[in-house]
Amino acid sequence: MPPVEFTALLALATAMSFSPGPNTTLSTALAANRGLRHAMRFVCAVPVGWSALLLLCAGGLGAAVVAVPALRWGIKAVGIGYLVWLAWKLSQSGQLGEADAARMDVGFWQGAALQFVNIKAWLLSLTIVAGWIIGREDSLQRLAVVLPVMALFALSSNFVYAAVGALLRHWLARGRRLLWFNRAMGCVLVVTAAWMVRA
Repeated sequence: MPPVEFTALLALATAMSFSPGPNTTLSTALAANRGLRHAMRFVCAVPVGWSALLLLCAGGLGAAVVAVPALRWGIKAVGIGYLVWLAWKLSQSGQLGEADAARMDVGFWQGAALQFVNIKAWLLSLTIVAGWIIGREDSLQRLAVVLPVMALFALSSNFVYAAVGALLRHWLARGRRLLWFNRAMGCVLVVTAAWMVRA
């Protein structure tokens, strides 16, 4: 891959991975409520799920989703519904002890599966497959470069957001700070869901 294309890939990866979205919001919220160690299951799940999505898009699933509007709308509807449900659960937790499995707990496999209903993940996967992989003579070599780079960005961005959430944990434990923080994170998820409606 020429240096210019690789630089463009890094710029896209930085912008998309480190901008707020469902994954980074959940990483922050999980670490703030349950601690960094608990959030790491989700943080590690994101690159696994996203890598699987990228591989499937490169294998032709992306073209099928683009070609079949009902499938695209189905993915979008499930993703929006899940984000709104998570936002509701999150907004109800006002104390660290309340953020238990009954309130909000996103494990490894849920985190990996979330990538398949995350419109931002789909857009990034489709953009990368169309711009850097499909139609190139060296498509497999390009995929071998792109996949670990993007997985590393997914892991590092979610870890950074989770670390911020963990740093805020003790400060949030005072008064009603955690409740308002959780409601703010819930609002970010709802705004993301609203964006997904229009995407």
